[in-house]
Order: sequence, then structure tokens, then C-alpha cells
Amino acid sequence: MKKKNKFIENLGLNIHPVVFGLSILIILSVITFTLLNLNQMSQIFETIQSTIASKAGWFYILAVNIILGFLIYLIFSRYGKIRIGGADVKPEFTYWSWFSMLFSAGMGIGLVFYSVAEPIFHYISPPFGVGYSIDSAKLAMQFTFFHWGFHAWGIYAMVALALAFFSYNRGLPLTIRSVFYPLLGEKIYGHIGNIIDITATVATLFGLTTSLGLGVKQINAGLYHLFGIPENNSIQIILIASITTLATISVVLGLKKGIRRLSVVNMGIALALMCFVFLCGPTIYLLNAFVQNIGQYASQIIEMSFWTEVYEQSNWQKNWTIFYWAWWIAWSPFVGMFIARISIGRTIREFLLSVLLVPSLLTFIWLTIFGNTALYQEMVLEYSIVDAVNENIAVALFVMLNNLPLSFITSLFGVLLIITFFVTSSDSASLVIDIITSGGNTNPPTIQRIFWAVTEGLVAIVLLVGGGLVALQTASIITGLFFAVILLFMCLSLLKGLKEESINLEREN
Repeated sequence: MKKKNKFIENLGLNIHPVVFGLSILIILSVITFTLLNLNQMSQIFETIQSTIASKAGWFYILAVNIILGFLIYLIFSRYGKIRIGGADVKPEFTYWSWFSMLFSAGMGIGLVFYSVAEPIFHYISPPFGVGYSIDSAKLAMQFTFFHWGFHAWGIYAMVALALAFFSYNRGLPLTIRSVFYPLLGEKIYGHIGNIIDITATVATLFGLTTSLGLGVKQINAGLYHLFGIPENNSIQIILIASITTLATISVVLGLKKGIRRLSVVNMGIALALMCFVFLCGPTIYLLNAFVQNIGQYASQIIEMSFWTEVYEQSNWQKNWTIFYWAWWIAWSPFVGMFIARISIGRTIREFLLSVLLVPSLLTFIWLTIFGNTALYQEMVLEYSIVDAVNENIAVALFVMLNNLPLSFITSLFGVLLIITFFVTSSDSASLVIDIITSGGNTNPPTIQRIFWAVTEGLVAIVLLVGGGLVALQTASIITGLFFAVILLFMCLSLLKGLKEESINLEREN
């Protein structure tokens, strides 16, 4: 698959020259263009985002539904009993370690950032109806569940399953191009395969930088809330550089010593903070809210899934649902490959049910505890969280915590949680990008992973300086659009591969 290059080998590197080189060229081109046009970039990013969302929104919605529907079919099909890696392979990690790693990589920073802010925003400005009402509060939680639930994890599960199957069952390199072997055959090693892997690399990097940018904004907001440290680009650049250094250290330690341990610690902090808010907040209210939220989400999921606001024409959807679907798609090569790497030994049915249900359920619990606590403080206690969120979305979590006991300590834990999510996301993504750009080598040289960790930090800095939150969102939407097409063909290729595997297993038995 990889072209041998003596010069590259002598440098101690293990890369696919075309994929690595062109990926770097595209990334550098975006960085250069942004830096040369700093004054205009904010408007440019906003225009691009609006155009794609309005013209291709329907495609995002249809694609995500097709993917989720396909996975549901696989769960109940005869292919569900196929074991990733072969019939005799045992799982490498315990359920707790497995869930910790996939949840940390899959949601992480974004969930902490939006768990308070998004319900408050939807309460103020719902997709339809009147804001600041009981109905808008219901819709706020309903759509927040929708954006972070089965559809998001369905995208991740699709990519993860396809990668795991073709790598561990078919013996192909652990890279995106391998998924298309049933459709392309040996052509995956040529130009078409290179394009697929380059697209995956760029999508992963820009999807990640969206989360890193959100994370550093929230860390800065937390530090301002706690210590009065100013919120500006200079501080955020320092924060990105510092936390990227921590991610680099984790990269050097490796998957088991670095990422696994940090993910478990990360989950411990998250669960501790969640339990504190649950016990010190409106506990009975939250229990009731969780039950009702689940019911509303389940009863309205089909309508929400196919809603395109064609009659409302409010542009609400492009700012929320379309952004989320593009963000999850852009993240999917990273999260998918990472989950594939840690999921050997699971049956397809076990894998899909676990990846779809367990993280989604934990996400729903998290969103209810943090989102409904914020709504309770706003609607019942009248603590005016709305004003704070309108002024600065990144401070939402800390304003909510400020209305609970031990606010300084919990806010400090909130900042620490975001930092650990930042680190786990960065080092996991560095591993995944390095695997893709090395041609599927699952243990590439450490120096390459360090390079990608630093590159992720630099891109996040440039996008923040060049256009802030809009720039970060636009990067995800652009790369997500291209990769969405690849995902649909991935479904077809995986189905063909599973049919062949099933026939072979029947012959052996």
C-alpha cells in the first residue's frame, strides 16, 4: 500500500508520502489563507457556513437517517453474531475501560460546553413556538437529546464497525480506504484510496479543532469566573499551547499507559461532578425531568429526524442540527477509528447495542442533570442564567454551578474536566490521524503523533484568531459535507463485505 521511500525511512518516519504530504498541504493552505485575510475571515466563514447549510441541509439530514437505519437493520440481522477479529478473539479491555475511552473520545469537550448553554438557548429561541415558555423548555431538552443521542453515536458506530471488520476480520490496514475494498478492490491502494484517506485526515483534524476551540473558550471563561483571568485571544493561545503540551506527554506514554488511564480519570471527574449537581440541585425535579425527557425524545424522534423546517424557514436548523450533523460526521473518522482500535473481540450485535445505547443513555443523564438544573434555576428560582449565556456562551456551566454549594470547588473541577477532555481528544486524534497518514500502521513512530498533536493545536489557534466560533463551526461543516458522501458508500461496502463473511462462515460450519 505504501510507497517505500529510503529518505523517509532514514528519518525514522513511517508515513504514506501522498496522503501525509497532500493532507499537510491542504491544512497549511487553510492556515495561510486565514492568516493572510484575518480581517475578512469572520465574514467569509459565516457566508460559507450559511450557504452550505441552506443548500445541503437536506442531504445531511437524509444521510444521517440512512446510516442509523442501516445500523438498526444490522442489529437484528444474521450479521449480528459475527465477532470482530474472529470467533475465538477475546476483548482487549474491560467494559468500564472501553466505555470510558469511547465516551471521552466521542463527546468530551462539546458535551461539557453545550450541556447548559444549548437548553438555555433553545428555551430562549425554540425551533418553533414562543420562547421563555413551558413549551419551549420541553422543546429545549427534546432537541438537545436529539442532537446528542442515537444519530450522533450512529455515525460513530458506522465508521467504527466498518473499520474494525475490514481490518480485524479481513486483514486489511486500519485505515479508511480499506472499508471500500468490496467496491473498489485493489484500487483502494491507488489514487481513489489516497483521496479517501486525505479527506478523512482533513475532516478529522478540522472536526477536532472545533472541539478544542470550544474547550479553550470554556476553560478561559472558567478561569475568568474563578480568578479574573481576562478572556481574550492571547490567553486562549497560551492555554492551547499548554494543554497541547499535556496531550503530547499522553501521546508519548501510548494507548494503555496514557489514553486509557487518562480516560478513566476523566470519567471519574465527570461522574463526580454530575453526582454533585444531581444531589445538590433539584434532585426530585431532575428525576421527573429525565423520565419525561426520555418520553418526549422517544415519541418525537422520527419527526425530528426528518424535519427540514421547509415550512418555517427560520434558519434555526442550520445553526443547530445541521452544524451538529456536520460536526459528528467530521469527527467520525477519528472517533470511529479509535473505537475500532479498542473494540476487538465484540460481536457486531454487542458492539452496536453498546455503542448506540450506553453512551447515549449516559449522555441523556448528563444533559438532564446539567440542562434541567439550569432551566430550573432560570424558570423557578429566577437566577437569570439567560443573561449570562447571551453575553458569553462559554460561561454557562460556571454560572449554573455558581448557584449551587461549593461553587468555587465545583467550577475548578469543571475546568479540570474540560482540560482532561481536551487532552484525551487531542492525543486520541493524534493517534488516529497518524494511523491514516502512515497507511494503516497501528503503532507508528511517536514523533509523528507528536507532530500531529502540535498541528492540531496550531490549527485551533489560527481558526480562533481568524473567525472565532463561526470559523470553528464552518471548518466542521465543510469537511463534514465531503465525508458524508463517503459514509453512504461505506454502508454499501460494509453490507457487501458482511454478506461475503456470512457465506464464508456458513461454508466453514
